[in-house]
Amino acid sequence: MDIFIIVSYSYLLGSIPFGLIYSKIAGLGDVRNIGSGNIGATNVLRTGNKQVAAYTLLSDIAKGSIAVLITNKFFSEHILLSFLIVYLGHIFPIWLKFKGGKGVATFIGGILIINYVLCLVFLITWAVVAKVFKISSLSAIAGFIVTLLTAFVLYDQNLSLLMFFFTVFSIYTHRDNIKRIISGEESKIKTE
Repeated sequence: MDIFIIVSYSYLLGSIPFGLIYSKIAGLGDVRNIGSGNIGATNVLRTGNKQVAAYTLLSDIAKGSIAVLITNKFFSEHILLSFLIVYLGHIFPIWLKFKGGKGVATFIGGILIINYVLCLVFLITWAVVAKVFKISSLSAIAGFIVTLLTAFVLYDQNLSLLMFFFTVFSIYTHRDNIKRIISGEESKIKTE
């Protein structure tokens, strides 16, 4: 019964499409009709509204953290399961025919609670790669890979295996971005 409860609230929290909700409230239309077509903060930023993109980013981080915090308080032995499910909820939201975002912000929210060192490793890697290459998708993939390697060196098998899943899944969800990176067509982060 505990597993059902954990999966239910973790998935439902993860599947809240904040990018779509905020974009519509702000009069920006359906964010799925621009850029990459997904509901995450990077695509919301393509509307040109940095404030709505920031709200999306913070809300997607928060839902990852909230799910994991609830689980840690009431079902702490299943914290990694909750982390996995909230992440998958963002990527496969029931409300949007299972077509969501790429889960990076929700991952950050979850890993912040699970292991702040790995969260810092991810964020620093993302920032360095973004500064050098100005490509968000490449920064995320690099962040997952470096965080995975750090987990294997420093932490237990369960956390390392979960990080392996996140890394492989991130490469899968970024497959179109990877093709565009290789062809030189991936959009750059706008800093102005």
